[in-house]
Amino acid sequence: MNRSISVIIPNRNGSATIEKCLNAAFSSRYDNLEVIVVDDCSEDRSVEVIEKFPCRLIRLERHSGAARARNIGASSSSGEILFFTDSDCLLMEDTLSTINRVINANGGHTVVGGTYTKEPYDKGFFSHFQSVFINYSETKRQDNPDYIAAHAMAISAETFRESGGFSEDFLPIAEDVEFSHRLRRGGYKLIVSPDILVRHIFNYTLKGSLINAFRKSMFWTIYSLKNRDLFADSGTASIGLKANVTSFFISVFLILLFLISDKVVFLSMLPLILIANLATNSALITAFYRAKGIFFAIASVLYYMMLYPLPVGLGAIAGVLKYPFSKNLFGRTKGCEG
Repeated sequence: MNRSISVIIPNRNGSATIEKCLNAAFSSRYDNLEVIVVDDCSEDRSVEVIEKFPCRLIRLERHSGAARARNIGASSSSGEILFFTDSDCLLMEDTLSTINRVINANGGHTVVGGTYTKEPYDKGFFSHFQSVFINYSETKRQDNPDYIAAHAMAISAETFRESGGFSEDFLPIAEDVEFSHRLRRGGYKLIVSPDILVRHIFNYTLKGSLINAFRKSMFWTIYSLKNRDLFADSGTASIGLKANVTSFFISVFLILLFLISDKVVFLSMLPLILIANLATNSALITAFYRAKGIFFAIASVLYYMMLYPLPVGLGAIAGVLKYPFSKNLFGRTKGCEG
């Protein structure tokens, strides 16, 4: 049975990617679909681009955030199944067919997630690193994921209405994590299918990758403190990443102690920390190798262990410091005039 699927895409100043996103959506082999784009008060050429496509365009008068945009799109949809993705994500030709198959096999009350392809749209190292890292992190617990990401989330319209949708009074990111946790508490089953794929457009430079790591870590820490699950194994905020960050800062501390005291005993601990870190992250390292071979794996491990932990750790510290004032980060909106 080919269920009707509503593809819901929030957009905010996405003129650089939304055309590719919609081209991919309308190239789907699945014929029982509608595409709804909710423009969150863009200030670029997004609307001009979107209007070229036979999709439904809803324009918000105030910049209200992705959660509200998704909720508005869902309330205006007619599909039996809602598929949420982002304006910088490209559906594969069989993405919607796979969603239909997986939901038919698991029942309409199962919330189904997908992930990024291992190969991003753009070809730079940092984009490849991020795509493989997220693909691995989001598919390692397929039968019991901690959350389902809104870049590839399929849910029945009935379940979405019953759940109340995405929280609009929330942080700028991680609303899909909160939504997933709320669904699980409500008794719904969450699964991830590695066959449900979207290709992400990152265009990451080193600077972009580090800024993204800092920002995501900061807001994730705020949410985790609020949710009291700071040490949970949660997708990209995995035990492996947390061990990696801890190992990095302990190693820096030991090196500083050596420089201050000139005692070699502090350096002697470093190999043990490295071995433990490699063992904890061995599955991720294997994923890097399988994605693009030995040289990519070596480069990825060096970046992941020697530089990436710095913005993640600093972001976590910033999140801890901001947490007492986190109410000021929720529910903010502004007009189109900025």
